[in-house]
Amino acid sequence: MSENGAEHSQRIHVVRDGPREAPPLLLIHGSGASGTLWSPVVPALAGHHHVIRVDLPGCGQSPPAPPYDVPAQASRVAAVLDELGVGDVTVVGHSSGGYVATALAEQRPGLVRSVALISCGPQPSALLPQPLILRILLSPPFGPLIWPRRSDALIRKGIGATAARPVEVPDEAVADLKRISYGTFRTILRRNTEYIAERGVPERLAALTVPVLAVFGGADPRWDPSSVRQYEVVPGARIEMLSGVGHLPMLEAPEVISELLLSWTSRERTANTPPTVPEQ
Repeated sequence: MSENGAEHSQRIHVVRDGPREAPPLLLIHGSGASGTLWSPVVPALAGHHHVIRVDLPGCGQSPPAPPYDVPAQASRVAAVLDELGVGDVTVVGHSSGGYVATALAEQRPGLVRSVALISCGPQPSALLPQPLILRILLSPPFGPLIWPRRSDALIRKGIGATAARPVEVPDEAVADLKRISYGTFRTILRRNTEYIAERGVPERLAALTVPVLAVFGGADPRWDPSSVRQYEVVPGARIEMLSGVGHLPMLEAPEVISELLLSWTSRERTANTPPTVPEQ
């Protein structure tokens, strides 16, 4: 039986789905988004996992709480997991949520069982010229003027510009995006860039022993899809390229992402389960 609920832990909005005794699966959203963007994949995942979604500080229903540098974000997420009594967790990060997942593995290797990265740009050089609507919304002089007046339709258009297919954006995700301020969003983007400029994600993960899955859409308009190959420096990393999918696989191909994640967690747990010793 599934147990569902929203709560606050460490001033972070948390939503949990699935049985609490099931293996934990943490879903971390990207810059300025919220846990609601994971909604299309939650039902399938919650059938097998205790699914935990967080809204990072300043995003969604979590109040602003600077600083927004990636290690600080990871520390707050770790505190949430500690408060919930959750350990040995598989962490899934979308886009810059993958940076927080990586930093969490760096800080608390005993807490993180494995890391799955979806559309996670490995380093600044992999960033492509951004869609025009995003450049307008996120940069002066128009960004600060337009941001407070964004309509639901404009927010949906901005999200859709990062996809390669038509997507159904949950109403809750639109409402959450309306909450974040322009200044907070810009600060989060800068701090994320600083993290990967200091050291690329593949190099960070290669220095750890955590199993890694890296998934990219073959038509991602934000990050060079071929950059997913940079994760091959991580020993044993599993690399997946989704043909015809953009930056939002959980909205564009939720069934595929659900199957990939369930396959990953099942295989990874089987590989790390000690063999049964028959009784004498």
